[in-house]
Amino acid sequence: MGYDLQAVIVEGEALRGVARDLPAARPASIGQGLSLMPMTDTLVDSVADGSGVGALGFRRLPDGFEKTLAAWSAGGPVAYVEAEYFGGVGEQRAAVWDGGTIVLGPLHVEEGRPFPPAGSPISQALRRLGAVASAGEDEFSAVGLDRHRHSEAWID
Repeated sequence: MGYDLQAVIVEGEALRGVARDLPAARPASIGQGLSLMPMTDTLVDSVADGSGVGALGFRRLPDGFEKTLAAWSAGGPVAYVEAEYFGGVGEQRAAVWDGGTIVLGPLHVEEGRPFPPAGSPISQALRRLGAVASAGEDEFSAVGLDRHRHSEAWID
């Protein structure tokens, strides 16, 4: 069974404010006051600047959109995350912008590599956004990112 996530994650109300200018955006609430905006095909097409895909080593972040994320971060931290797994094997990427600049990452843990002591890239990004994990869990599960297996499921 697979898992894939490509999304922008921000404090809940902040995301609703910035995403209102993107008709294809479909923000969804996750735990601990955070919201995510899945990077659907429609959204990617609407924000792409025509220069290609693969900004900062991400697979799904359209070139040029990192400037938008940097601008959004003037109001607080903004994370972009990607995870792809199949049969328990996969990889994660994450970056966080705050105050207009990247303050974390881009982080990448390749397939077959263990997470560093600081945690997975996505957990580190969530921590930077203020997520807190209880004993025996990480930030990824603490905010409920394990509720859906695919990005589009967050908007169904």
